[in-house]
Amino acid sequence: MNILEIYKKYQTMPQLAEHQLRVAGVADLICAHITLTPALSRREREYIVLACLLHDMGNILKFDLRKTKSVMNLDIDVEFWEKVKEEYRQKYGTDEHQAALIIAKEADASGRVIELIDCIGFNNGRTNAETEDFGKKICAYSDMRVGPRGIISLEERLADLRVRYNNKFHMMGGNDEARSEFENGLREIERQIFRSSKMKAGDITEEAIAPVKEKLKTFEF
Repeated sequence: MNILEIYKKYQTMPQLAEHQLRVAGVADLICAHITLTPALSRREREYIVLACLLHDMGNILKFDLRKTKSVMNLDIDVEFWEKVKEEYRQKYGTDEHQAALIIAKEADASGRVIELIDCIGFNNGRTNAETEDFGKKICAYSDMRVGPRGIISLEERLADLRVRYNNKFHMMGGNDEARSEFENGLREIERQIFRSSKMKAGDITEEAIAPVKEKLKTFEF
């Protein structure tokens, strides 16, 4: 089964599918240029990409669909997606991150993929910066390079999150110190990744990931 078939099976919103494809495109591009000793194995690269392709599968649960349609000027059938959201809530509960983990398990993703999905999130900034696990760094960082409308810089993404979450960062209890820890952790991860890369952070653009993203639509697992 390929990733587009998974998205269809789980009635993934097109906007969520596009976001996950972009994040996976960023991750795959980073993996292609990373210079580590030992090098990333082909299997580890596939795990990283698959984790990014699945990391937000439960995110419909957190959407205020009417507000999202208005703010982002999206042409979406709110009534239809509200029904899908309710089906998700009944099946997976209200925690979008846990829902993504459950869906990944249902899709027979490996334990490593589950581990990588679980590392992505606001409360893991320092942990991911301190780990020796570059797979976790790449997954967490790649998600931070994709905004609501496409590829942006890390600083633009952090600024976007401050606005959209109204400085609350409720996933971390609304703590300003925790928010700073998260942001500084991501900045350190960016330095770590590109110290060990043949590319620069600025080389990650919408144009650069376009062919990668297209290729990933046929990703099989």
